[in-house]
Amino acid sequence: MHKALDFISEVKVELSKVVWPTPNQTLKLTVVVILITLTVGFFIGGVDYILTKALELVLK
Repeated sequence: MHKALDFISEVKVELSKVVWPTPNQTLKLTVVVILITLTVGFFIGGVDYILTKALELVLK
């Protein structure tokens, strides 16, 4: 039980050292992540579409 309390105490100390982002930073970074995710998704979807059409042509 003593080790568990020590662990919790150390966790609290470490969390107090964390520099948390401001709400504005969080919003901006969230938008960046969403935009990158959409961009990569459209790119992969486009490549998939092109490869599917190319495979259909080859198999005809």
